[in-house]
Amino acid sequence: QLQVAESGGGLVQPGGSLRLSCLVSGVRYLQFETIGWFRQAPGREREGLSWILGSGGRTNYADSVKGRFIISRDIAMNTVYLQLNSLKPEDTAVYYCARGTGFGSLLPTDYDVWGQGTQVTVSS
Repeated sequence: QLQVAESGGGLVQPGGSLRLSCLVSGVRYLQFETIGWFRQAPGREREGLSWILGSGGRTNYADSVKGRFIISRDIAMNTVYLQLNSLKPEDTAVYYCARGTGFGSLLPTDYDVWGQGTQVTVSS
């Protein structure tokens, strides 16, 4: 059974960087899975940030993070990463990774397996 688990969150100053990890277990071929990153701030809806899929590692980003966040993966380690750069206080949220049921989407309803999330706090 496929499971995902996030790590790497923490407290960072504005302008700083973090790298989040999503360990995908129970999968034989990670490249055949769609893995997405999301975040949810208090009082706000869950927001899709980025996804990666396919043998070629096709990616997509939400406009809110395009140019600042970078998704990547290590097939051998069954891990998908989200590099967070130029962080702003409004990036403070719980960040989640999830397994998608389709072929590329930023809608949470298109994902069926979720991790517990990792807290990212951007503050001076």
